[in-house]
Amino acid sequence: MHVPPQLSDIVRAHAWALTVRPCDLPHWRRTVASVLKAWGAPPDSAELACLGVTELLTNVLKHVASDPRCYLRIDRTDTGTGAVIAVHDRSSVLPAVTEPDWGRESGRGLWLLREMFGCLGCEHLPGGSGKRVWFRCDLGGQPRGDSGSPAPPGSRPT
Repeated sequence: MHVPPQLSDIVRAHAWALTVRPCDLPHWRRTVASVLKAWGAPPDSAELACLGVTELLTNVLKHVASDPRCYLRIDRTDTGTGAVIAVHDRSSVLPAVTEPDWGRESGRGLWLLREMFGCLGCEHLPGGSGKRVWFRCDLGGQPRGDSGSPAPPGSRPT
């Protein structure tokens, strides 16, 4: 997905309904990178955010495999210098972010996201329809607009 530069200051959020499949992860990384670069993110910030997107979508595959439908959403922060990237899935089980067991093959992804971004959270969706897991990334540079709060009231940083 290419986001034309003239739209980058008008569009404050992007969202997609998707069914997560391993073969589509590169597409979603490219899509997120394109949006963030259009909003002025330096390449290293966009690349780091893509790692976060991969982790969130992979967690849907791993933990909600019976129904891997979800929403991927990117919102610019109030100042325009950051973005909140969130995945909404149908599981109501909130992730627990704990010190990883370094001897295991998995179980450290969200901990690493929290360490890399410093701002990671999750909350239940209204009506018991699932959960939202999100992280905030820095776009760098000067403010370029607004999009609302990085996390809604009632959200729980992890």
